Amino acid sequence: MRFPHRVVVLALDGVYPFELGIPSRILGAADGRYEVLTCSVDGGPVDTNADFTIGVERGPEALETADTVVIAPVSPERLTDELPDGVAAALARIRPHARIVSICTAAFVLAAAGLLDGRRATTHWCVAEKFRRLYPRVLLDPDVLFVDDGRVLTSAGAASGVDVCLHIVREDHGSDLANKVARRCVVPPFRDGGQAQYIEQPVPEAGAASTAATRAWALERLDEPLTLTDLAAHARMSLRTFARRFHDEVGLSPGRWLIQQRVARARHLLESSDLTVDQIASRIGFATGASLRQHLHAAIGVSPQAYRRTFQAASR
Repeated sequence: MRFPHRVVVLALDGVYPFELGIPSRILGAADGRYEVLTCSVDGGPVDTNADFTIGVERGPEALETADTVVIAPVSPERLTDELPDGVAAALARIRPHARIVSICTAAFVLAAAGLLDGRRATTHWCVAEKFRRLYPRVLLDPDVLFVDDGRVLTSAGAASGVDVCLHIVREDHGSDLANKVARRCVVPPFRDGGQAQYIEQPVPEAGAASTAATRAWALERLDEPLTLTDLAAHARMSLRTFARRFHDEVGLSPGRWLIQQRVARARHLLESSDLTVDQIASRIGFATGASLRQHLHAAIGVSPQAYRRTFQAASR
């Protein structure tokens, strides 16, 4: 990876200003590892879905220099099954091995260009049915925050644009830098891509107790064999009430959430320490090294040793 890694964000007419700024805000906080530029299809101003336009100084030629290209989302009413000529010509400038990322409805742009055929992908749940109708060859999963399919990454609504950018930092440079970026931007450092995109009750009912304190308590005790009974007792709820409220707030069962947190902690220790797999498993609450290997492979598709080697090679 060259330093700094060049990220070019393509702004299309109808762009959402908030999401357009996410790559610069998140990747730009990564200690100079990324250079983030913005371009349009003609080098001119871009209409937004708000009451103002955005001046963009660079044209599509900037895409020819990109190591990573991010497509910012546009208003749903602008989504069609065909690309305007200018957009198609701009996308054709992307180098064959460049990483491509879509935020929210920008998945429609990648799909229209044929870049998602046969791939797993996601987009905002509100437009999932329209996406399926227009692009049946795409393996759409509308229930996740983002999908990393190798060279191409797709993400869901606004906040998941933050998640996928933090995921890129984590994959490129490890969890230490990703966590540092998250602290600087005051955002959650880790939301797994497989987490539910749409949670029925994200805010507890008035007067209802939250599971947030119990989640914080559990994160300090990942080395312990925590059970649903332990968590419910700490929250002072019945098992049934705790499980329901936990899922309403997080979008995951307590058991799946604990596994995700343990896998995230394992990745950090594989990156930052020389501990053996068995030692790491003991520190994060997996009964054996074999259990850690199984869960890590299920989460990211590699063994602990392969993950450590890959990270060390990337660091060098």
